[in-house]
Amino acid sequence: MRLKKSRQCFPSCSSLRRVDEDEVYWRSEKRNEELEWSYNSTHVISQLTQCFTTAMVGPRAWLAGLFNRSANKRPEKSLENFTPFQEKRLKKLQERLQTPFDETRPDHQEALRSLWDAAFPDVALTGLISEQWKEMGWQGANPSTDFRGCGFISLENLLFFARTYPVSFRRLLFKQGGERATWEYPFAVAGINVSFMLIQMLDLQSEKPKSLPGINFVKLLGEDETAFDVLFCSAFELMDAQWLAMHASYMEFNEVLKVTREQLERELSLEDVHRIKNLPAYNLLYQ
Repeated sequence: MRLKKSRQCFPSCSSLRRVDEDEVYWRSEKRNEELEWSYNSTHVISQLTQCFTTAMVGPRAWLAGLFNRSANKRPEKSLENFTPFQEKRLKKLQERLQTPFDETRPDHQEALRSLWDAAFPDVALTGLISEQWKEMGWQGANPSTDFRGCGFISLENLLFFARTYPVSFRRLLFKQGGERATWEYPFAVAGINVSFMLIQMLDLQSEKPKSLPGINFVKLLGEDETAFDVLFCSAFELMDAQWLAMHASYMEFNEVLKVTREQLERELSLEDVHRIKNLPAYNLLYQ
């Protein structure tokens, strides 16, 4: 599988447009959302009508009433009342965010090789700088240049995806299923953009998140230390679902990512989500 376009015009992490969390929250408060779902033999695809009635795709049967929940307003003073354990988990995650990718570190090199092996187990990698990397959707022969916007955590996210949900990982990598555009998004660089989007959406670069989705996420992190990595996998699947539902192509990636973010913000504002795997988007993942 060779990508037809790897360099020109694809958005980098720094070019992603920020969506104001408060605006999203209040808009969702004012609307009575209705999500319509239909089953397809290869995938479950809903119809996208506007930003707050976004499409989602999933391989599993949905429980009745799963998407009829609403996000209730929380008292302002209680939003940042994290437990010491939750704060500890948050700090540990934020430390991960501060680790840049260093192509001279043996452990970072090994992680990159492991990602290649997970993606192409029957193909020998000729080197950490090789034209082969373009087959995975990196912009050039040296993947390390693509990590500058997000650091080592974006590689950790991709490796977690490959190891934990290998069926989903390979389906997205090789663009299996659905009517695909002639000019598809490059898989690896798209993954880095998803990582960056989540960091911004959850307000993880602040000392403590102040948006409702970010605050609720910290509580989920207290229940599961891998919550960010699992959210990444769910978000990547959701992004691909949006891509298919919108019949998007290369230059529309930013818009697809924006709609994906809005959907995740709504899900993270639901009052009855107590574990990261309670999120509706998690149901998109193939084990």
